[in-house]
Parts: sequence; structure tokens; C-alpha cells
Amino acid sequence: QVQLVESGGGLVQPGGSLRLSCAASGIIFSINTMGWYRQAPGKQRELVARITTSGSTYYADSVKGRFFISTNNGWNTVYLQMNSLKPEDTAVYYCNPTTSRNTYWGQGTQVTVSS
Repeated sequence: QVQLVESGGGLVQPGGSLRLSCAASGIIFSINTMGWYRQAPGKQRELVARITTSGSTYYADSVKGRFFISTNNGWNTVYLQMNSLKPEDTAVYYCNPTTSRNTYWGQGTQVTVSS
């Protein structure tokens, strides 16, 4: 049974930092890509950051230089370090591991940036 356990969300003031984690278990095929998406109220889900096993990364323009994606050595946990947070970063954040066979979604963790 596939489980994705996300943590690290919460309320933070503008300019603050948060670190999201997503631990994956029960995925049979090797994960080749780990991504973080977010969805703000009334908006479509958007890709925030992605990392592949080859080491390549992608960041949305809106988070470049502020957010950083990484994984553990076992490639079953993905992190999203979020710095200099802005109110427009407020959203539910979802992790998205992908194998050659399937893509999976976490349950989402709420990030609220507000003073």
C-alpha cells in the first residue's frame, strides 16, 4: 500500500521559512522524479519544483532563488525548503513522486503566509 506522509506546513509571517517533507513508502517501482505542486484557492494546481534521479531540477519562475528541492539518499523522501515566503505562496502543497509506471499524490499540507 502506497503511503505519502507530508509534513512541515503551517502559518508563517512574510519573509519567513518553512521546510516541507514528504516520505514515500510502498512504491514498488523506482521513483525517478519527485515534485512539489501547490494549489491556491480558486486557482489551478501548479508545479513548484521538481527533481530527477539524474540530478536535474526545475523551479517555477515565481519561486526561483527562494525554494530548494532535495531528496534523501534513499530517494524515498523529498524536501522543499522555502525561504523568503510571500503571501502569494499561500496554498496547499502536494508532493508528487513518479515512477516509470505511475504517478502518486500526497494528501497535501497547508502553507499560509500572513502577518
